[in-house]
Amino acid sequence: MLPPGVKHVPLSLAPRIPLPTSWPSQVRLALVHVISLAQFSVTHARGWTANSLDARVRLTAERDRLQQEVTLLHEEIRIKDARIAQIEPRHRPHYAPSDRFAILLLRSARGWSLAQTARTFAVTAATIASWNQRLRENGVAALVQISEPVNKFPDFVRQAVQRLKSLCPSLGKVKIAEILGRAGLHLAASTVGRIVKEPPTDPAFHHEPPETSSPDKVEKQRIVTADRPNHVWHVDLTTVPIVGGFWTPWTPNAFLQSWPFSWWAVVVLDHFSRRAMGFCLFRSPPTSAAVQAFLDRTILQQGATPRYLISDKGVQFWCSGYKHWCRLRDIMPRFGAVGQHGSIAVVERFIRTLKDEGTRRILVPQRRQDLRGRLTWFLEWYNEFRPHMTLGGKTPNEVYHARAPANEQARLEPRRRWPANAPCAKPCVAVDGKTGAVFHLELTHHADQDHLPIVTLRRAA
Repeated sequence: MLPPGVKHVPLSLAPRIPLPTSWPSQVRLALVHVISLAQFSVTHARGWTANSLDARVRLTAERDRLQQEVTLLHEEIRIKDARIAQIEPRHRPHYAPSDRFAILLLRSARGWSLAQTARTFAVTAATIASWNQRLRENGVAALVQISEPVNKFPDFVRQAVQRLKSLCPSLGKVKIAEILGRAGLHLAASTVGRIVKEPPTDPAFHHEPPETSSPDKVEKQRIVTADRPNHVWHVDLTTVPIVGGFWTPWTPNAFLQSWPFSWWAVVVLDHFSRRAMGFCLFRSPPTSAAVQAFLDRTILQQGATPRYLISDKGVQFWCSGYKHWCRLRDIMPRFGAVGQHGSIAVVERFIRTLKDEGTRRILVPQRRQDLRGRLTWFLEWYNEFRPHMTLGGKTPNEVYHARAPANEQARLEPRRRWPANAPCAKPCVAVDGKTGAVFHLELTHHADQDHLPIVTLRRAA
């Protein structure tokens, strides 16, 4: 505080405060804390706006959130581009022929010049010009290629598989083979793997392990085998992050696992058909009474009561209230072993699918009605359109409602010289019409959601 009558102190006479010797590291740590605190504050503010009665406020909040997401994605790309720029041009990895064609298509869509395209993809303008001039080349040695012949299948088959992979990158080779099998084209998973030319980097993501518990990890008296729909149900809880993650730089290094940072979801799954029977959202960890009320609603909506209900030993289930609720409804509760992986593997695998193919593909809304709609669409798609590995490529609804599986209908055979009675990829079925069929791949999306694909093959005229 300045003395009375003194308006200011000359800079040369102002006291100098020495900075600590370690101030650079303190500033860096402070910036990390500031960014995390800003995210904390913004998330709280958006939680209020997402539930506002004013539609314009909600749209403004959503627009700001999308703008932030675009900014963060641009920063991710900038960091990766900076790393590539540090490599000498002659030592940089080459683009595959199909990637070169994708770059030329993107250039056409963007309206970029040669220089803009070259700058974006860390090549020279002469390289882009060379690709354009050699678009008419054919054969395996072509510099720019749409597709490559694989075995005896015609090129359009490979193009259809490549397109499906590019439009739905989350699909692995097994899932692509199952989806195409339901549409009428039977390809082996190994054939799809060769076509996409992308060996899986994360086996847990591309391959679905059998959704059964290991006998040596679960007590034998606890094992229940489902022999019909609604015989055995699974129930479990999970968190759905809203801000992308829970980590913070300060102790205890995590946001609170509750709204507005995450939602709590309870899901119910039918063991026999793997059909999702229902879900419910909570702002914080639900009580046992709340879970029981949700189960009552699910039983009423489905018009069926399970004989067995499998869960973990969470506080919502391992209590007298839940066990009494089960007795009143003639349900036998079963519990997974504490601390043993795989004891409730079926519902855990479903939750991983829900996150990998659902919530992690969208910006999770902070408004309950919006997220409920997104999850409803996902469960509809999961039950009706997504083939299941454990079910042999059938969908949960086909098994639950005992419908004829789509992958057991007559198939399309695009190879002209392939004998009609020769075996094909499983399931082996008869050829629909003559061999040498030509088709077009049609990709639509359930409820206009890009991460929920529906594949159809149409015969060419």
